[in-house]
Amino acid sequence: MRRRRHAVILLAAVLAALWVFGAWRGPLITIGPAQRVQTHNPKMGVHTRLTDEVEEWKIKRTLEMVREMGAPWIVEYFPWAYYEPAKGRFVWNHADMVVDHARAQGLTVIARLGFVPEWARPKDTTALYLDEEGYDDFADYVYAFVEHFRGRVDYIIIWNEPNLRHEWGNRDVDPAGYVELLRRAYQRAKEANPEIKVLAGALAPTLAPEGSPDGMNDLIYLQRMYEAGAAPWFDILAVHAYGWVYPPEDPPNPEVVNFRRTELIREIMVQNGDEDTPIIITEAGWNDHPRWSKAVRPAQRIAYTIAAYEWALQKWDWCQAVVMWAFRFPRPARTYQDYFTFVADDFYPKPIYWEVQRYARTGQP
Repeated sequence: MRRRRHAVILLAAVLAALWVFGAWRGPLITIGPAQRVQTHNPKMGVHTRLTDEVEEWKIKRTLEMVREMGAPWIVEYFPWAYYEPAKGRFVWNHADMVVDHARAQGLTVIARLGFVPEWARPKDTTALYLDEEGYDDFADYVYAFVEHFRGRVDYIIIWNEPNLRHEWGNRDVDPAGYVELLRRAYQRAKEANPEIKVLAGALAPTLAPEGSPDGMNDLIYLQRMYEAGAAPWFDILAVHAYGWVYPPEDPPNPEVVNFRRTELIREIMVQNGDEDTPIIITEAGWNDHPRWSKAVRPAQRIAYTIAAYEWALQKWDWCQAVVMWAFRFPRPARTYQDYFTFVADDFYPKPIYWEVQRYARTGQP
């Protein structure tokens, strides 16, 4: 007994020494053999949040669970400020880890690009602010990202929800300004890889009235993007399609934010002669917070989520994928955001995870 106790103490001392002197790197994690997603609905996707996930085993386990649920698509965020800390100096270690594990699980990665480093913006501005003088710096980052991940990442999204004041750097939104940013990013992306698919950034579905200080109605903003000459500068339009309290079959209405508002977006594309450009929904879903005014009951959330996947599969041939927000957060947000997730931060699957997995395996809504 005494000998065993000494062995345990010795092992603990060795591990402590390794940790103190930096030799302990944690458990060895390997990419593993290539896997394939088994699903009846190839349009299923989820938005992962691995940007701030540090431990490799957690990244791998998250992506394994996405594959096991039956979703072949993921959207992941690759912030410019994280990967180009100084002009021309790129650090891809973490991004490589995420992409390589995702590919090993058979997942298709859609990379969202944005988040301005301090060196590329004026002092005292937010990381979402970029004036025109910085557009070429961002386009250079896009070029470097696409070149580095050529053959591994085939889809990129340029910015996020530019029709919101907050997402446009706490200033008045500017559809023509965003189109210019999109044009420069598109051209540099194609220089790096002519096969890359460039998604115009998804607009926030909002009923903000004309002149609102908070942003611009997404339908109006998209029309103004076309008037500013946006059509040649994206291959696919990213769309956000939250259902709030409405079921997925609720009819589209310009005065309502619901899942089928996507059809109004599609109508604007057709009216502008852009009917051949597909859509990918890069955020969608329902929330089951017990007190939030835009939430539904947990059972409704499950039923609506599965019905939305099925709706896109059966009725929207112009929609390539529906990516639900959000699979798992690295740590609890301790807000209503936690009630969008499929899996808790400790990897405990919620009932919606099992039901979506059942749907993916059987094809039965």
